[in-house]
Amino acid sequence: MLKEYRICMPMTVEEYHIGQLYMIARHSSEQSDGGEGVEVIENKAYTDPIQGSGQFTEKRIHLSGKLPHWIRSYIPRFIYLTEKAWNYYPYTETEYTCSVIPRFAIKIRTRYENNNGSSENCLDINEEELKQRTVEHVDILADPVDEKHYKKEEDPSVFKSKKTGRGPLTEGWRDYSDIIMCSYKLVDVSFQVFGLQTRIEDFAQRAIRNILLIGHRQAFAWIDEWYGMTIEDVRDYECGMQKETNEKIRSAQQSAGIVDTETNTQKTDDNKEDNEEEDLDSSENKKTLKKKDSTSSLGTNSSSSISPDKTGYLSSWFKWSS
Repeated sequence: MLKEYRICMPMTVEEYHIGQLYMIARHSSEQSDGGEGVEVIENKAYTDPIQGSGQFTEKRIHLSGKLPHWIRSYIPRFIYLTEKAWNYYPYTETEYTCSVIPRFAIKIRTRYENNNGSSENCLDINEEELKQRTVEHVDILADPVDEKHYKKEEDPSVFKSKKTGRGPLTEGWRDYSDIIMCSYKLVDVSFQVFGLQTRIEDFAQRAIRNILLIGHRQAFAWIDEWYGMTIEDVRDYECGMQKETNEKIRSAQQSAGIVDTETNTQKTDDNKEDNEEEDLDSSENKKTLKKKDSTSSLGTNSSSSISPDKTGYLSSWFKWSS
């Protein structure tokens, strides 16, 4: 299922570079509680022979308790998504894979431009993808936000920036704003399981769209907190928030017995059985069998990770995200 989301913001691409990093770091911290949230595994400078210098991040998104009941009934109790992102701003590639569902993957290609979403093929995708693609404009002002996520101080129709004077936004703002940029995100969701494919892919697309809407509203509403920061400033902030978030998640997981307090590695529900070996004797032969459990890969990175498409972009914040 291939969708392209276009999200306009009342700022420049250069400003959004700082705002996005700030928003993701703060949002990840706020959403991390009870052992669930976004855990940063790696965050380092990266150079690609085609794209040039950038930043690579790897995250684990612990979210089993946030999934609907009908999905939780199919999966182990402790599930996480692995997010790998290659950020060559203003172009990004991200991919998401699941710790226990090798046939599930999300790939996102993103490019940012200083316009109001008017580029027809910003990501330079091929004819076949153009035929499959559906385009949706995500409006940070007009699109409804779920009541549990709504905050008046983050409402673009109410918020006014003290530092920049921007806002509140009014109807038609994308057509007359002097300062405007657009985030073009091509989201490819794949779940190759007969009987559940359409339902899971549709759920993932709706979840991603909702995250994009909330995240971009926050990036604008928090502009007075990050405006004026340099890239060094926001990287320092990001590093501090990542440490705080990781400690919060691991502490909660250790308290719940999800993470081994000595090795700091994640356990599965059947961790004890996974490590057992049984010797079975028979009159015909003797052999040693190692018990295997279908969830034994839960605490490791998925071996089915899709390689980043170097001609395009990051798959999957949710993250969305990096």
